[in-house]
Amino acid sequence: MSQPGVMDVTVKERAELALNDDFLRKAVRFTTERLRNGKKSASEEHGNWDEWRERGRQIRLHTIAHLDYYLNEFVNNARANGVHIHFAESSAQAAAIALDIAAHNDAASVVKSKSMVSEEVHLNHALESAGIEAIETDLGEYIIQLAGEAPSHIVIPAIHKNRYQIADLLSKEAGEILEPDTTVLAGFVRKKLREKFLEAEIGMTGCNFAIAETGSMVLFENEGNARMVSTVPKTQITLMGMERIIPSWTDLEVMATLLPRSATGQKLTMYMSGITGPRRSEDGDGPDEMHIIIVDNGRSLQLGDPEFQELLNCIRCGACLNACPVYRHIGGHAYGGTYSGPIGAVLTPALNGNIDEWNDIASASSLCGACYEACPVKIPLHDMLVYLRRRKVEEGHGNKLESAGMKGFAAVVSNSKRFSAAIRLGQLGQKAVVRNNGISLKLGPLKGWNSYRVAPSLAKRSFRQQWNKLDQELNLEPKKMDASVQNRMEQILRERTEGGGKHE
Repeated sequence: MSQPGVMDVTVKERAELALNDDFLRKAVRFTTERLRNGKKSASEEHGNWDEWRERGRQIRLHTIAHLDYYLNEFVNNARANGVHIHFAESSAQAAAIALDIAAHNDAASVVKSKSMVSEEVHLNHALESAGIEAIETDLGEYIIQLAGEAPSHIVIPAIHKNRYQIADLLSKEAGEILEPDTTVLAGFVRKKLREKFLEAEIGMTGCNFAIAETGSMVLFENEGNARMVSTVPKTQITLMGMERIIPSWTDLEVMATLLPRSATGQKLTMYMSGITGPRRSEDGDGPDEMHIIIVDNGRSLQLGDPEFQELLNCIRCGACLNACPVYRHIGGHAYGGTYSGPIGAVLTPALNGNIDEWNDIASASSLCGACYEACPVKIPLHDMLVYLRRRKVEEGHGNKLESAGMKGFAAVVSNSKRFSAAIRLGQLGQKAVVRNNGISLKLGPLKGWNSYRVAPSLAKRSFRQQWNKLDQELNLEPKKMDASVQNRMEQILRERTEGGGKHE
């Protein structure tokens, strides 16, 4: 689903706004660079990183290939633990199930830990429409909730804001001026949220991984808010994408190695919680009632698709965003959906099954493959972006002018004579616009490129035009060495051999 109010503009137009926001570009570049460097150091320190990536990939490939089996095993074990399991085919159904549970518990307020699935189904909006207060307790999510914005990053949702902007938001909430000091700001939020934890009837979490063999769900976090959400309120609701399953706790060791290092460069997050059912009589805390809503919302459409099934392998680490040169320039909001970056550019149209509505998002990529190199489970996102572009054209959503241009390009490059003639024509035609070996003219297809850089000019003589001369030079017989010089060299070699390598 798209963010409200974004589909009336294109990705290109949203990107243009981001490119003209100097602060956003600097903030996103700075933070993604820090995360990339952290991942690089952590993976190098760990050693055998590619072997661990392959292990993670194989676990995810196996699980998704047998998703029906492991999902059924998880559900049976979770129910045996006293968990209420619900299945939601769509985002609307997921929100409706959550609202029914809230109504059954006469809930007036809900505290939420970070959950991309709840963002995906726009649960906060549904709760507020029903008169239920929904409070995000992750610091970054709380900040953007106050700002009325969607997350800009999977892991760091407020990546695009600085402490001065955050201080302004929190000062309005506090009713007093708060210093733009991180300790002061975090202290205010901590105090505010503690009250909310105690007041809320329902705690709502996401799910990093669900363990099939025991019916458990696992949460990774750094702030401790998810533990508060999952232990203080009387009722817990977990929203879980149907693909979050892994077979066993042994498999979790691999994921617990890959995810934190890929996301933030940490060896392990501050808190890793394994939850197996509601509170038992001997437990000191925990919810009396626990619900897990397993969300499809387009995920099953990818099963059996040879081009897109691996999309379900994603463990939501955000590493592809940090590596992507496009994301680092335009941030997350330019993508228009809940998920941004390379994973968002593929996941959004795939989950929606609507190439028409999202026919420009696959073009928000340079296809450089940095996302694949960064991905801890080796998802070939760059290939998937090409598949999406192909499907867009096959379904008739391509740009007619672009299509005509590509046909013309194919006609030229498929014939050596036409190609050579085009090169010569280009060399002649560019003379009027070349300055200092570059073309800065902002016209036609060059407008977008030359708005931020200079296009290189064609060489005066192409490689193909120079090849005949080069070929002749390469095939020339080498000149014979002068006889006297050759004799002298042979004598030196004999003396070195006979004298043990010594030569005066």
